Amino acid sequence: MDACQAVEKEVNKVLEKFTGLNQHYANNLDELTNSIQSIQKELNEGPEDNELTATQSLILIQTLRRLKEAVSRYGQEHKDLHSTVSKVGKSVDRNFVNDFSSVIVDRAFDGQEKAMLLNEVVCEHFMRQGMLDVADSIVEDADLAIAEDKKEPFMELHRILGALRMNDLDPALCWAHTHAVKLREMNSSLEFKLHRLKFINLIKEGPSAQLAALYYSKNFEKFADQHARDMTLMGSLLFLRHGIQNSSYSHLLSTIYWDEICDIFTRDACTLMGMSMESPLSVSIKAGCIALPPLLNIKQVMQQRQVSGVWSNKDELPVEIELGTDFRYHSVFACPILRQQSTDTNPPMRLICGHVISKDALTKLSSGSKVKCPYCPVEQSPSDARQVHF
Repeated sequence: MDACQAVEKEVNKVLEKFTGLNQHYANNLDELTNSIQSIQKELNEGPEDNELTATQSLILIQTLRRLKEAVSRYGQEHKDLHSTVSKVGKSVDRNFVNDFSSVIVDRAFDGQEKAMLLNEVVCEHFMRQGMLDVADSIVEDADLAIAEDKKEPFMELHRILGALRMNDLDPALCWAHTHAVKLREMNSSLEFKLHRLKFINLIKEGPSAQLAALYYSKNFEKFADQHARDMTLMGSLLFLRHGIQNSSYSHLLSTIYWDEICDIFTRDACTLMGMSMESPLSVSIKAGCIALPPLLNIKQVMQQRQVSGVWSNKDELPVEIELGTDFRYHSVFACPILRQQSTDTNPPMRLICGHVISKDALTKLSSGSKVKCPYCPVEQSPSDARQVHF
């Protein structure tokens, strides 16, 4: 962000200078044009063989001199402008690093299998965005084997989201009714909030829709245990004399509730499909943008101090990268013996006594066919340890 702001500062300077020069040039050129046109008109009105008077000659000389000075001045100002524009490029070079190869894991995407997986991730991202034509092009170009039935949930998802953005609740209500059992198992509030929005839309129509709203309120009965307080509020809205728009409950008409229902629907729909709310590609890019600056800084420090070899473990970063709570999807185990985080090749292992250590620690603590727990006197065979999955 600091880099963007630094470049933006230089860009703003260029824009300010362009604006100032544009106005200055326009005024001066208009004045010179008027002077030349005035002289031309005066000369055209006289006889063709008439000689210039001393006054006319003086005015013509002065105008030509002013024109020459203006051209010279504009040329110099144009050169000065180049200097200001070039500072933008220098600011970009100074604040942004073009070469990220120093922090890229060697051969991360080498091989046909990895390339295929990457293409599938990109394709799924576009399907999630509703850009099915782009996804189809990637499938064709990359020769991917993606079944049509995998696209159908995304098509339905974006059809319903499109309707919600047009304030049409019916497709979402139909979907929620179809998946009502699973939504209740998830303790989801989606169906209730959809009915609430539908009810408020009826209330908004005024007294003419009061009977329809009263009839529709029966849909709230099954939510009495979880949303009793909200249901009481919905019932009180039926008795507003001057309409909800002119009441203290007008905030219920805010567009924020439509944005909220879109987010809730997307989250619950993705959960039922066994997917995260955001695509893996989007999450990876966001995490990479956060991680790149500190990694580039530490790499530069290592190169300056000639200790680049320290960064040799491909499964571990040289510094801790704090990505924030949004990127925490599961627990991480740190071995209390070796003080290292577990990896795919060094997973957490549960001993029969219940204590958990890493696989590497288990190997180092093993003595023949026995291993003693480092926290209690229980002995066991290393083969009795079981891998822990978070």
